[in-house]
Amino acid sequence: MTKILIVPNYMRPDAIEDSSKLQAWLESEGIEVSWVPDNRIATMEHFNPEEFDLAISLGGDGTLLRAARTVGYSGVPIVGISYGHLGFLTCAGPEDLFGTVCDALAGDLHVSRRATLEIEAEFVLSDGGMQTRRCMALNDLAITRGALGDVLSFEVSVSGNHIDHLRGDGFIVSTATGSTGYALAAGGPIVTPEFGGMVCVPLAPHTIMARAFLTAPSDVVEVTVDPERPVETCVFSDGQRVGEGLRLSHASCRRGEGDIMLLDYSAQGFYESVSRVFYGKAGNR
Repeated sequence: MTKILIVPNYMRPDAIEDSSKLQAWLESEGIEVSWVPDNRIATMEHFNPEEFDLAISLGGDGTLLRAARTVGYSGVPIVGISYGHLGFLTCAGPEDLFGTVCDALAGDLHVSRRATLEIEAEFVLSDGGMQTRRCMALNDLAITRGALGDVLSFEVSVSGNHIDHLRGDGFIVSTATGSTGYALAAGGPIVTPEFGGMVCVPLAPHTIMARAFLTAPSDVVEVTVDPERPVETCVFSDGQRVGEGLRLSHASCRRGEGDIMLLDYSAQGFYESVSRVFYGKAGNR
């Protein structure tokens, strides 16, 4: 039996209403449906994403990123329906919900393989010990200033090669998918999803010399906080806080062991989205 995973934005009543309508229709077609629970009130237990044939995200790009974290490296394709402000990663709007899902189930949509990040962050505990957190990201790792606003001082290296000692608001390591998010806002380039390396962007560096740069797919990017300036830091993976309340010592980023499968209407969907979102032009399917 076909199994569908619905990932709605629980903050949007229209997305919840349409998710319920979608569930009723899918079940009338003999398709089994499950919802990802609202993470404000429940957690997912005993969940195996490989049981599903398709994940449907109803929300904005943030909801689709949650769907990506949910399915992980299982290879389950994700189709995004935009109820958000931007919807760069989604492929259709609410008015096309049922038609898009039909096309996805029929195998008529294009599969876009999106590289991920494997992140390892080491934090300093109050007793001086260390704690390591590991996670994956579809968009980016962002290291930023803490609530006190202290300037960060840190070293950046790539595959053992020292790049620079920087002072500033932080540093972003992004996939090509994430290049149109925080990295772009910080001055980074727009990068095609076919690029398998990483996009590295300093955040408000205290020098005019520091610039964004790209890495090879096999590289490892490392950020080491200056131990002589142990200020508060915030670490985010796809916008989700990592190691809250802990002080970052070191973080490393490499390409993830698997890709995320996003569905869209054509191989040119990325460029159509770039034209629509950043140049104000209507795209064509």
